[in-house]
Amino acid sequence: MTQTNENINKDSEKSGWFDRLGNRLSATRNSFGRGLNRLLLGKHALDKELLEEIEDILLTADVGIEVTQFLIDSITERISHKQLNDSRAVLALIKQQLLDILSPVAIPLIIPKQGAPYVIMVVGVNGVGKTTTIGKLAHQLKQHGHKVMLAAGDTFRAAAVEQLQKWGERNGLAVIAQPTGSDSASVAHDAMEAAHAKKCDVLIIDTAGRQHIKTDLMQELEKIKRVVTKLDRHAPHEVLLVLDAGTGQNALSQLENFDKAVGVTGLCLTKLDGTAKGGIIIAIAKKTGVPVRYIGVGEAIDDLRPFNAEEYLQALFDENGTK
Repeated sequence: MTQTNENINKDSEKSGWFDRLGNRLSATRNSFGRGLNRLLLGKHALDKELLEEIEDILLTADVGIEVTQFLIDSITERISHKQLNDSRAVLALIKQQLLDILSPVAIPLIIPKQGAPYVIMVVGVNGVGKTTTIGKLAHQLKQHGHKVMLAAGDTFRAAAVEQLQKWGERNGLAVIAQPTGSDSASVAHDAMEAAHAKKCDVLIIDTAGRQHIKTDLMQELEKIKRVVTKLDRHAPHEVLLVLDAGTGQNALSQLENFDKAVGVTGLCLTKLDGTAKGGIIIAIAKKTGVPVRYIGVGEAIDDLRPFNAEEYLQALFDENGTK
């Protein structure tokens, strides 16, 4: 049976994205995926020395102590029961268990059809790429036929408001903003009313990103959430936390603090292209189970993609990808 042009184009697009993903994850892949491949695809005795080398590779990639211990214990138990015959079998076990950890959190963000705007409140500390993520996400949602509005809730940084307005111009979207220093909850209030009046499908609210240990920031975020909920008791429908993958284990601390304040419902891991610590996704998945909605692997507008656990691991281990 011959493929249609549409199917060929889809296959070509998927292949292109997969190659790009492999290239963008090169830092983590070189230390983690290829490190395990080099170690375990050869003929190595299943001994204590091998387990120590596996442990070093896992910890270097920032998969965390909990995941590392879980994997080492699983390998040790199977070796003791003669269920693993060689190092290749160990590699296969690691891949499968990583997939088992990541698959449950690979939950895409789906915008349902409803009578009111679907409100996405985006949070995160300064420097993680929050505003850029909003711009890319808005572009994708518009491409899928949604009417989107943006709210410049980071009123403490003039650059943040201007940056969001530029994304609005670029995507042809309305941006609700007030002068620098305005009350961010007031911006959210105005945006909610405007989104309802304009019958928008999605409202994305940017927020300030001062350090997560500052209580005044968390109180401000709580206030924004209260204002939004007063206007729509179901909103915000998504609280998306943007994390810089390069911060490693500190990302877990950020997640804990933001979740305590506003109840995080989804994650976006950015800057995976610039870190050898891409294993932090695995650590977060194992420890928290919070859905990973998106990963960011570059500056291009289509470098923000829904997280796919199988693709991610294939790219890390060079399976059918860039060698």
